[in-house]
Amino acid sequence: MWLTAFLILITILYAGYTAILLLYRKWFLQLKPFTASNNNKPTTHFSIIIPARNEDKYIKNCLLSILQQSYPASLFEIIVIDDHSTDETATVVQQIQQQYHNVQLIKLADELGGKILNSYKKKAIENAISYAKGEWIITTDADCIAPTKWLITYDAWIQQHNTVFVAAPVAFINNGSLLQAFQYIDFMSMQGITAASVNAGFHNMCNGANLAYRKDIFLQVNGFKDIDNIASGDDMLLMNKIRKQHPKGVSFLFSKEAIVTTYPMPSWKAFYNQRIRWASKAEQFKTKDTSIFVVLIWLYFFNATLFILPWCSFFTIDCLAFWILFILLKTLSELSFALPVAKFFGQPFVWWFPFMQPLHILYIVMSGWLGKFGNYQWKGRNVK
Repeated sequence: MWLTAFLILITILYAGYTAILLLYRKWFLQLKPFTASNNNKPTTHFSIIIPARNEDKYIKNCLLSILQQSYPASLFEIIVIDDHSTDETATVVQQIQQQYHNVQLIKLADELGGKILNSYKKKAIENAISYAKGEWIITTDADCIAPTKWLITYDAWIQQHNTVFVAAPVAFINNGSLLQAFQYIDFMSMQGITAASVNAGFHNMCNGANLAYRKDIFLQVNGFKDIDNIASGDDMLLMNKIRKQHPKGVSFLFSKEAIVTTYPMPSWKAFYNQRIRWASKAEQFKTKDTSIFVVLIWLYFFNATLFILPWCSFFTIDCLAFWILFILLKTLSELSFALPVAKFFGQPFVWWFPFMQPLHILYIVMSGWLGKFGNYQWKGRNVK
């Protein structure tokens, strides 16, 4: 009796999960790739803000990828905000400054004067914006690499669309290892959901490694006020604030020439800490964006039931057979969405994707639980 009821519950959750994925697939396939015209004349002045904490291994390549853009240097500036780095991050930036006049370095420690926070990244961005001269703010991370036409594509999009906030694609570098392949598939799927949902206006997701917004709009919504106590959310929570005042002003730049690449987490521990940090934002959407919250809860409970089901095989072996069946069905549903997304990113889809399902289920359940009830480490800090 209990098994029948449990299987009915899983079936209902699976049906809803599949319906959501098919909806995302429909919206994603409606997107039209954007390319900047060769006749486009750059006009937008950008302030590119890069929060950096202990990034001396990556910051140079990040800066050079931006400085070597096919975009007039007079129309953009780079502001690196050093978040209490204990390595040579500041030194590397200062060396770059000697060659390029449009690079600025700000030290968050000097700005805060010893004040302790729960969200240093938001405060770093907020301080950098106070120095920004550009009409548009672009944020990226210190370990990211921007493509050559990144800024010219942003500029063309802004000129051709009535938008105040632009989310754009991010991709992980994948060397083929289990850890990197797992992260790249998972993150790529999230990027596909981001593109589809923003374009459809259903709900809004984005990633701070590649997004832009008008400076005056940031100030109009009072920046990170009321969300600055939350450790993460400098991207999605800000997007939600802006969307409330400008519901038609949020857009997604669906262009291969705007894809920023970044490095995945180097270890499973670092990966889980990152995903717990991301999951910690979910609670905020209970009141801020109900559609996101409902989808996240549905996703969590579907995976939670799949996590519990194989353990029920201690009572009846039939549970194991049903678990395998639902794993296969889940895989087929996810592939229907993930394959066109992989095509956009120009990435092959690994054949052993179905065998990562147990790992994916475990990670969803753990990160969701710890994101609400646990603490985590990020950039050498304990965060709650």
